[in-house]
Amino acid sequence: MLWNKVEKELKKQNMSIYQLTIKAGLPRSNRTMYEFKYGHIKKPSFELMCKIADALNVSLDVFR
Repeated sequence: MLWNKVEKELKKQNMSIYQLTIKAGLPRSNRTMYEFKYGHIKKPSFELMCKIADALNVSLDVFR
């Protein structure tokens, strides 16, 4: 599952989902990351994955 790869990076960087949301430039009230985590978003958009990768300072290849 793609979220597991994101979560692995979050743990490596000791970052919370909330911190990721802020670093990715999403509004604080945005539930996108939680919807992604709990499987409500099955195929996240390319734009969202780019924002996540940038926020985590990793290549998109990490999520392959």
